Amino acid sequence: MRKKSYILFFLLPVLIAFTAQPDITIDEQEAKKAFEQLNIVRSDPKTYGQQIKINLDKVAKRSLLVWNDTLAIVAQKKAFDMASKKYFGHVTPDGKGINILMDAAGYKLPKEWLKSKSENYFESIVAGVSGGEDAIKTLVIDAFEPSLGHRKHLLGMDDWNAGLKDIGIGYVKAPGTEYKVYVCVIIAKRNW
Repeated sequence: MRKKSYILFFLLPVLIAFTAQPDITIDEQEAKKAFEQLNIVRSDPKTYGQQIKINLDKVAKRSLLVWNDTLAIVAQKKAFDMASKKYFGHVTPDGKGINILMDAAGYKLPKEWLKSKSENYFESIVAGVSGGEDAIKTLVIDAFEPSLGHRKHLLGMDDWNAGLKDIGIGYVKAPGTEYKVYVCVIIAKRNW
């Protein structure tokens, strides 16, 4: 009987190591770096385009975005959710899009924008980046999105996105996951 307890004692830490949740942390400093970088880019897109070797010559300068704590909390929760549930997408595994998550957190949206619980009018996401500035660069380059939807969102390149003023960013480190880093950028406005 004693032999079995030694084996269990030896194997228990090994079993726990394989089933434990990886360490997931919110990095507010990298989120703020992303925020600051995006405002720099918005104030001079042409120069930034030259630095990262894409043509942003026709992108208009936009006003600086204003940090919003409610949006930041929603973005943090969304990035954390992606890391902890090991998915990467605009819709959570239970079918919720960012519109529903924002409204539930108190950043109220028009009711018609909540009819479909999977709607996303305000979110850009990226994973596997090396820092906040890299997150913005990756979203502005938008190499994997033929419509350049992330670039348009972040730089306010159309009438809809140009009117958005508030921002919140969630930056999450999850070393035990596929992407290691998950970032959610929410840009919106309150009064419609």
